[in-house]
Amino acid sequence: MAQDLRDLLKNETTAARNAKMSQGHEDRFFERLEAELPKEGNKKSFNFFSIAASVIVLLGLAYGAFSIFPTSENKPDDKQQSVAVKLKSLGDVSPDLKRVEDYYLASINLELSKLELTSENKELVDGYMVRLKELNDEYDRLTVEWNENGLNGKTLDALIANLKFRLNLIMRLKDQLQEFNEDTFKAEAI
Repeated sequence: MAQDLRDLLKNETTAARNAKMSQGHEDRFFERLEAELPKEGNKKSFNFFSIAASVIVLLGLAYGAFSIFPTSENKPDDKQQSVAVKLKSLGDVSPDLKRVEDYYLASINLELSKLELTSENKELVDGYMVRLKELNDEYDRLTVEWNENGLNGKTLDALIANLKFRLNLIMRLKDQLQEFNEDTFKAEAI
Protein backbone atom coordinates (compact mmCIF):
# COMPACT_ATOMS: atom_id res chain seq x y z
CA MET A 1 0.00 0.00 0.00
CA ALA A 2 2.92 2.33 0.45
CA GLN A 3 3.44 4.57 -2.52
CA ASP A 4 6.52 6.38 -3.57
CA LEU A 5 6.13 10.15 -3.30
CA ARG A 6 8.09 10.63 -6.51
CA ASP A 7 5.55 8.55 -8.41
CA LEU A 8 2.68 10.53 -6.93
CA LEU A 9 4.28 13.83 -7.92
CA LYS A 10 4.91 12.62 -11.48
CA ASN A 11 1.32 11.49 -11.85
CA GLU A 12 -0.10 14.71 -10.46
CA THR A 13 -1.90 16.74 -13.07
CA THR A 14 -0.50 20.02 -14.22
CA ALA A 15 -3.77 21.73 -13.35
CA ALA A 16 -3.31 20.89 -9.69
CA ARG A 17 0.24 22.21 -9.82
CA ASN A 18 -0.78 25.51 -11.34
CA ALA A 19 -3.74 26.11 -9.02
CA LYS A 20 -3.86 29.58 -7.56
CA MET A 21 -5.35 30.72 -4.29
CA SER A 22 -8.38 32.95 -4.42
CA GLN A 23 -7.78 36.66 -4.28
CA GLY A 24 -7.45 38.02 -0.72
CA HIS A 25 -6.87 34.57 0.73
CA GLU A 26 -3.62 35.59 2.37
CA ASP A 27 -5.21 38.70 3.95
CA ARG A 28 -8.13 36.67 5.33
CA PHE A 29 -5.66 34.13 6.72
CA PHE A 30 -3.67 36.81 8.60
CA GLU A 31 -6.87 38.40 9.97
CA ARG A 32 -8.07 35.08 11.36
CA LEU A 33 -4.60 34.39 12.75
CA GLU A 34 -4.56 37.71 14.57
CA ALA A 35 -8.03 37.05 15.97
CA GLU A 36 -7.01 33.61 17.28
CA LEU A 37 -3.63 34.55 18.74
CA PRO A 38 -3.58 35.23 22.47
CA LYS A 39 -3.56 38.80 23.61
CA GLU A 40 -0.92 40.41 25.84
CA GLY A 41 -2.58 39.00 29.03
CA ASN A 42 -0.20 36.02 29.40
CA LYS A 43 2.88 38.21 29.42
CA LYS A 44 2.71 38.60 33.23
CA SER A 45 2.68 34.86 33.86
CA PHE A 46 5.57 34.44 31.48
CA ASN A 47 7.54 37.02 33.47
CA PHE A 48 6.61 35.30 36.73
CA PHE A 49 7.78 31.91 35.45
CA SER A 50 10.99 33.31 34.05
CA ILE A 51 11.75 35.00 37.38
CA ALA A 52 10.95 31.82 39.31
CA ALA A 53 13.15 29.76 36.97
CA SER A 54 15.98 32.26 37.37
CA VAL A 55 15.74 32.07 41.16
CA ILE A 56 15.79 28.27 41.06
CA VAL A 57 18.84 28.27 38.79
CA LEU A 58 20.65 30.73 41.06
CA LEU A 59 19.85 28.65 44.14
CA GLY A 60 21.13 25.55 42.39
CA LEU A 61 24.33 27.27 41.39
CA ALA A 62 24.83 28.62 44.92
CA TYR A 63 24.32 25.15 46.40
CA GLY A 64 26.74 23.64 43.88
CA ALA A 65 29.35 26.29 44.60
CA PHE A 66 28.92 25.76 48.34
CA SER A 67 29.39 22.02 47.91
CA ILE A 68 32.43 22.31 45.66
CA PHE A 69 34.13 25.19 47.46
CA PRO A 70 33.47 24.61 51.17
CA THR A 71 33.87 27.50 53.58
CA SER A 72 36.29 27.33 56.49
CA GLU A 73 33.40 26.41 58.84
CA ASN A 74 32.48 23.21 57.06
CA LYS A 75 35.85 22.42 55.49
CA PRO A 76 37.34 19.14 56.77
CA ASP A 77 40.94 19.18 57.88
CA ASP A 78 43.53 18.21 55.28
CA LYS A 79 44.14 14.71 56.65
CA GLN A 80 40.43 13.82 56.61
CA GLN A 81 39.96 15.31 53.17
CA SER A 82 42.89 13.44 51.63
CA VAL A 83 41.79 10.16 53.23
CA ALA A 84 38.18 10.65 52.13
CA VAL A 85 39.22 11.31 48.55
CA LYS A 86 41.63 8.41 48.20
CA LEU A 87 40.13 5.60 50.30
CA LYS A 88 39.35 2.45 48.42
CA SER A 89 37.78 -0.75 49.56
CA LEU A 90 38.69 -4.34 48.78
CA GLY A 91 35.94 -4.31 46.16
CA ASP A 92 38.02 -1.84 44.14
CA VAL A 93 40.73 -4.47 43.72
CA SER A 94 38.65 -7.38 42.47
CA PRO A 95 35.07 -8.70 42.56
CA ASP A 96 36.19 -11.73 44.56
CA LEU A 97 37.65 -9.56 47.31
CA LYS A 98 34.45 -7.48 47.29
CA ARG A 99 32.43 -10.65 47.88
CA VAL A 100 34.72 -11.63 50.76
CA GLU A 101 34.49 -8.18 52.34
CA ASP A 102 30.72 -8.00 51.84
CA TYR A 103 30.27 -11.50 53.32
CA TYR A 104 32.18 -10.69 56.48
CA LEU A 105 30.63 -7.24 56.96
CA ALA A 106 27.11 -8.59 56.38
CA SER A 107 27.73 -11.47 58.80
CA ILE A 108 29.13 -9.10 61.42
CA ASN A 109 26.16 -6.75 61.11
CA LEU A 110 23.68 -9.64 61.15
CA GLU A 111 25.14 -11.13 64.31
CA LEU A 112 25.27 -7.73 65.99
CA SER A 113 21.61 -7.17 65.18
CA LYS A 114 20.69 -10.51 66.77
CA LEU A 115 22.28 -9.63 70.12
CA GLU A 116 19.87 -9.01 72.96
CA LEU A 117 21.12 -6.31 75.27
CA THR A 118 19.80 -6.39 78.83
CA SER A 119 20.83 -4.62 81.98
CA GLU A 120 22.39 -7.87 83.28
CA ASN A 121 24.62 -8.49 80.25
CA LYS A 122 25.36 -4.85 79.40
CA GLU A 123 28.83 -4.91 80.98
CA LEU A 124 29.84 -8.03 79.05
CA VAL A 125 28.55 -6.61 75.75
CA ASP A 126 30.22 -3.24 76.35
CA GLY A 127 33.60 -4.96 76.81
CA TYR A 128 33.22 -6.71 73.49
CA MET A 129 32.03 -3.52 71.77
CA VAL A 130 35.17 -1.69 72.90
CA ARG A 131 37.29 -4.45 71.38
CA LEU A 132 35.20 -4.39 68.16
CA LYS A 133 35.71 -0.63 67.90
CA GLU A 134 39.47 -1.13 68.26
CA LEU A 135 39.39 -3.72 65.47
CA ASN A 136 37.30 -1.43 63.28
CA ASP A 137 39.78 1.40 63.85
CA GLU A 138 42.63 -0.96 62.96
CA TYR A 139 40.78 -1.93 59.76
CA ASP A 140 40.44 1.75 58.86
CA ARG A 141 44.14 2.30 59.58
CA LEU A 142 45.05 -0.65 57.35
CA THR A 143 42.84 0.76 54.59
CA VAL A 144 44.60 4.13 54.84
CA GLU A 145 47.98 2.38 54.75
CA TRP A 146 46.90 0.40 51.69
CA ASN A 147 45.77 3.57 49.93
CA GLU A 148 49.01 5.37 50.73
CA ASN A 149 51.49 2.57 50.01
CA GLY A 150 49.60 0.37 47.59
CA LEU A 151 48.11 -3.03 48.21
CA ASN A 152 50.46 -5.86 49.00
CA GLY A 153 49.86 -9.39 50.20
CA LYS A 154 50.66 -8.54 53.80
CA THR A 155 48.14 -5.70 53.99
CA LEU A 156 45.49 -7.74 52.18
CA ASP A 157 45.96 -10.65 54.59
CA ALA A 158 45.76 -8.26 57.55
CA LEU A 159 42.50 -6.74 56.26
CA ILE A 160 40.86 -10.14 55.77
CA ALA A 161 42.21 -11.43 59.10
CA ASN A 162 40.73 -8.36 60.80
CA LEU A 163 37.30 -9.13 59.32
CA LYS A 164 37.56 -12.79 60.38
CA PHE A 165 38.64 -11.83 63.88
CA ARG A 166 35.73 -9.41 64.29
CA LEU A 167 33.25 -12.08 63.22
CA ASN A 168 34.83 -14.64 65.56
CA LEU A 169 34.73 -12.12 68.40
CA ILE A 170 31.01 -11.57 67.88
CA MET A 171 30.41 -15.32 67.77
CA ARG A 172 32.27 -15.70 71.09
CA LEU A 173 30.16 -12.89 72.54
CA LYS A 174 27.04 -14.66 71.34
CA ASP A 175 28.17 -17.93 72.99
CA GLN A 176 29.01 -16.15 76.24
CA LEU A 177 25.64 -14.42 76.27
CA GLN A 178 23.93 -17.77 75.77
CA GLU A 179 25.91 -19.25 78.69
CA PHE A 180 25.16 -16.15 80.77
CA ASN A 181 21.43 -16.49 80.07
CA GLU A 182 21.50 -20.22 80.93
CA ASP A 183 23.33 -19.51 84.21
CA THR A 184 20.85 -16.73 85.02
CA PHE A 185 17.94 -19.06 84.24
CA LYS A 186 19.42 -21.81 86.48
CA ALA A 187 20.02 -19.32 89.31
CA GLU A 188 16.42 -18.11 89.09
CA ALA A 189 15.13 -21.70 89.10
CA ILE A 190 16.97 -22.50 92.36
